[in-house]
Amino acid sequence: MWDGLVAELYLGTHMTSWLWDKTLEKLFKGVTFFISRVRLAPRRSPFPRALHRYCIDSGGFSELQKFGRWRITAAEYVAEIRRFLAELGYELCVWVAPQDWMCEEIVIRGGIGARGQVFHGTREARGLKPGDPEQDLTTAVRIHQRKTVDNLIELRSLAPEINFIPVLQGNSFEDYKHCDQLYAEAGIDLAAEPVVGLGSVCRRQATSEIREIVEYFAGKGYRLHGFGVKTLGLAQYANGLVSADSMAWSEDARRADPLPGHTHKNCANCPDWAIRWHRRIVQQHLTPAA
Repeated sequence: MWDGLVAELYLGTHMTSWLWDKTLEKLFKGVTFFISRVRLAPRRSPFPRALHRYCIDSGGFSELQKFGRWRITAAEYVAEIRRFLAELGYELCVWVAPQDWMCEEIVIRGGIGARGQVFHGTREARGLKPGDPEQDLTTAVRIHQRKTVDNLIELRSLAPEINFIPVLQGNSFEDYKHCDQLYAEAGIDLAAEPVVGLGSVCRRQATSEIREIVEYFAGKGYRLHGFGVKTLGLAQYANGLVSADSMAWSEDARRADPLPGHTHKNCANCPDWAIRWHRRIVQQHLTPAA
């Protein structure tokens, strides 16, 4: 068993204005928001100053799912992030995710996901030409891992003032250990990092393997962040994480009746539902027993 760490739950939201909306400042007091670069990038007018702490996700899953590659360079990504932080405020930004490469097989091979999502696959990004035989999964995962580590090194070189975090990627337990070794060989001591992201877990997070992965790296002293962790995952291994993010509140709200007195069709975009959900999950899964 690892040290009884208790995760902070970052509230994922597509409603970017909650970050600076003064009418919601008291409602979200103490909440850290988790917002995707995909939601921030289209805005051309300056952002108001943030009123709450926030993390910025790279939107890497969407990039690889839809296009099979990153469509922007590290330099372009840095330019975007610098604009966001300059306008929202550096002081409230907790960290920024790198342009990592997810390692689930569906992301690598392409195809139709469990929810009907179409995945492009990363053949071209892995150097394969039309007609070339597909690589075995381990070889493909190793390419994604190398791209992930190399990207962090490049981002930190281009923008040392931005807190880009390392992310462990893999498809199996041994893959994650290999990714750990890649960071070590690059001179990055993950035990000394304030936060280490744990990627490619959200679609199989309730499995015993993910619990073992969390236990292993938490036992090495890594301060882990779980990307897209749902309540099943939190119930199993929240005390091996220092933080996690989730947007599950919106999906839950979409399937339910709106809150009493609310006139919208559902509460999938509703701040009241979001904060009630957040408080409930924190109470159930992240509050230490007395």
